[in-house]
Amino acid sequence: MIREHTRAAQAVIRDQARFAQNNIERASAEFGPEWDTAFEELLAHVYGDPVALADAVKGYAAFAVDSMRRQRRFEIERAYPAKTFAEAAQEVYLNEEYMHTQYLPGLLLSHYLWSHHYLQLQYFERFFLSSLAQQSDPRFAEVGIGTGVYSRIALQTVPAAEGFGYDLSPVSVRFTRAHLEAFGLLDRYDTDLRDVIEHPPEDQVSHVICVEVLEHLEDPVALLRALKNMTTPDGKLFITAALNAANADHIYLYRNAEEVLVQAEEASLHVEHYYFANAYPAPKRGVPVPGAMAMVCTPVR
Repeated sequence: MIREHTRAAQAVIRDQARFAQNNIERASAEFGPEWDTAFEELLAHVYGDPVALADAVKGYAAFAVDSMRRQRRFEIERAYPAKTFAEAAQEVYLNEEYMHTQYLPGLLLSHYLWSHHYLQLQYFERFFLSSLAQQSDPRFAEVGIGTGVYSRIALQTVPAAEGFGYDLSPVSVRFTRAHLEAFGLLDRYDTDLRDVIEHPPEDQVSHVICVEVLEHLEDPVALLRALKNMTTPDGKLFITAALNAANADHIYLYRNAEEVLVQAEEASLHVEHYYFANAYPAPKRGVPVPGAMAMVCTPVR
């Protein structure tokens, strides 16, 4: 069932981004009524204004085109361009125009329009939020909040939950706060511009979320250790990584899920189980394909 705001987004995609014109139909066919409702709800709350919706879809199209262009280069070179975190931050996280017009709307819509991203959301709900819901004091923290979609789903799914969001980008913090306010959830959520490696939060929480941040860092293990230290001894962590995905801000190349698992062990995290999916089938044997890997971990003390 295609609904009002979804139809409007579909029309903009057909007009502005024909290469992606089947994305909505494909996701709806793959995931069914649950996806239809979730996507319509997102658009209605965050992009209810027609101009805002059109701008977001255009941003998604630009984000997708840029990702494809970088991926083609990666297929040839089999390496990400040499870049420090500071350089990536200037290019992306601290670039307000780029973040607002392309990166954040593109990333947010990709969680619903790219199958491997939506499957990861489903994994998060099934295997992580079910644990959060069982807590007598369900408090969670998300490090690298980005668009706020994971924090928002946690707050929606667990009505008693309270969340804390940390990010280095003031643009991401503002976007996330607006996202949660649009859903009426901001009263249960605090944000902080903070480097949790250099300035760890004082209080631990039972559940920690970190989605596609590891590949943005020169030393991912340092972040994994910081995440562990933020978690209570009996808590859980939901951590993801992008594999073979040549986005503008990806500087650490993970070629397979095993490389992430090794780093988790190095950081004294026990991986209970993990999820992995490629974005699409390889066009031919040996060609690297973007993938998403997510794991549910517990601290090893």
